[in-house]
Amino acid sequence: MLEIHQFPHPPLQNYGVLVHDPQSGETAAIDAGHGTSYLDAIKQTGWRVTQIWVTHHHHDHVAGLGELKQATEATVHGPDGIDGVDIVLSGGDAFNLGQYRVDVIHTPGHTMDMLNFHIASEGIVFVGDTLFVMGCGRLTEGSPADMWPSLQKLMALPPETQIYCSHEYTLTNARFAITVDPDNIALKTRLLDVEQLAEQGDPAVPSTLKAELETNPFLRAADPGIRAQLGMTEASDLDVFAELRRRKDAF
Repeated sequence: MLEIHQFPHPPLQNYGVLVHDPQSGETAAIDAGHGTSYLDAIKQTGWRVTQIWVTHHHHDHVAGLGELKQATEATVHGPDGIDGVDIVLSGGDAFNLGQYRVDVIHTPGHTMDMLNFHIASEGIVFVGDTLFVMGCGRLTEGSPADMWPSLQKLMALPPETQIYCSHEYTLTNARFAITVDPDNIALKTRLLDVEQLAEQGDPAVPSTLKAELETNPFLRAADPGIRAQLGMTEASDLDVFAELRRRKDAF
């Protein structure tokens, strides 16, 4: 089975991830937002990084890319237009980490170049800033009409899929979620759990798609309770999503 090492790195609330195939000895780094932290994680695990998977061009995901690539001589996979990318990827592409197939999902919205990396055989997806635990990425480049179909792509994955996102915004997300979905018992329970994790300094990432479908309002635009809370019972799912995103931006 793949081994996964998740670690925090500057600035605050960011996560880096190493994915290791013990059979082949290959290791992938997800993004490279802080070179020193990634090199420390490599030293800690003793793994040899052979690939770097870039989700999108934002600085906190690529600031350490040059340093990490030079230190490891890894092959960089990612979107077009990013300095240092060796293999340009688009949605629908696939490549391998050792024996494991990695499928590329294009999820524009937060940025227009956003890529997610899905390892179906292991039930894992690395979503960058597309989806967060009980949240989703701000629309810094795209529109709701871009992001909603992107989220639907992730919603179509098997419910047991583990979701690794790049930031720990969970407590704030949960506190927003309860304002638009106040009668959701699963969400109320999860908020208590997340508050305890935050108090202990423990991560809430990864999540599962099943948990997100039950408690993440941005995946629940069709839910009658949320629609009633927003006064949008007859609106389209897209319009409900857009209103949720607007409210979260102002939260």
